[in-house]
Amino acid sequence: MSELQTIPTNAFVEDFLQTIEHPVRKADSLNLAKLFEEESGEKPMMWGPSIVGFGMFRYYYPSGKEMQWFPVGFSPRKQALSIYIMLENIHLQPFLEKLGKHKKAKGCLYINKLADIDETILREMIRTSINLIQTKNQ
Repeated sequence: MSELQTIPTNAFVEDFLQTIEHPVRKADSLNLAKLFEEESGEKPMMWGPSIVGFGMFRYYYPSGKEMQWFPVGFSPRKQALSIYIMLENIHLQPFLEKLGKHKKAKGCLYINKLADIDETILREMIRTSINLIQTKNQ
């Protein structure tokens, strides 16, 4: 079995975000870092080479395998901003109906720019994700 590549690193988040070439994506990423920190109460941490995560918890797969993971985070990809929220569909769907322009994949949401979504809804999603993770890990 291959080793997980997305693990916490000692890289500096600010240094990573300053390397983003696209001006809107860079500004949005800097704003997301502040927003996620405010709502999670956690400092940003690099996970692998390109994901900014907030917090850490032990995630258990149905198979019994476990790993360290972050409850919320984002990654400024070339095509879109990837938003990572640990909410199951039952909790996620009501937010998505009000969020604004986005695409959904299995483990993340894709948005082109922050202006496309309702920031208040994103903040609620972050808080809800953090609260659910904390409740499950008590």
